[in-house]
Formats: sequence, C-alpha cells, structure tokens
Amino acid sequence: MKQIQIINGPNLNLLGVREPEIYGTQTFEDFFIEIRKQFPDCSIHYYQSNHEGDLIDLIHKVGFSYDGIVLNAGAYTHYSYALADAIKAVKTPVVEVHISDIYAREGFRATSVTGVNCIKIISGKGLPGYIEAIKEFIK
Repeated sequence: MKQIQIINGPNLNLLGVREPEIYGTQTFEDFFIEIRKQFPDCSIHYYQSNHEGDLIDLIHKVGFSYDGIVLNAGAYTHYSYALADAIKAVKTPVVEVHISDIYAREGFRATSVTGVNCIKIISGKGLPGYIEAIKEFIK
C-alpha cells in the first residue's frame, strides 16, 4: 500500500472561507474525504500548519519512508530556502501544488524556491490539483 503525505502550509486552514473567489468554498477537510474515497488502496495522511519548522519536521519524518509528499507550502513557496533544503535532503519525491495559478497573480508569487527540488509543480487547477499530484505517485 502506497503511503502519501499531504502537507499544507500557512493560511490553508482557512480554505472555504478565505478569498473564496480564488480558493473556492470547500474546506480541505471535506475535500480530503473525497481524496481518500478516490484512492482506497493508498494510505493518505493530511497535515496543515502555519509554522515553517513544523512543516520541515514532518518532511524529515516521512521523507525517507513514504512513497510521496504533496506539498502546498503557501507563501513559504516564494521565500523558504529552509523548506527547499528539507525537500532536497529527503529521498521521498515531492510534488508541489498550488490551488491558484501562482504565475498569474502578484509578481512575487511567480517564483517558487521550493519547486526546484520537487519532481513537479501543479498550479492553478484548484483542489483537483491534489488529485493530479497523488496520481504521480501511483503510476
């Protein structure tokens, strides 16, 4: 059974109420139920934190034993070299996901310092981008 960890960073705990015109009205917890139903043969875990160190600690914890990490680092994507180093340091492949199209928003969002160490970046596909990311690990 494939083990996959989904990690969401800062402010993603507010999905469903935060800027619904950009991020939609569904909570991630509700969407996570759908994810598990779609991939019953995978062990999929979900974690969200607004704290950079907590995200790094979890990447270190699962990064040598899981089959994949789906990471939406939120704003840390654009400046966290510490997260980028954590991704580079582990053996588990990481797919970076962004609900909105980071390349079509404010200029600072078009840079992903974390994405250079990921096997793929999925941007602008809404919550279904997470589904696409998981599929990368179960080919």
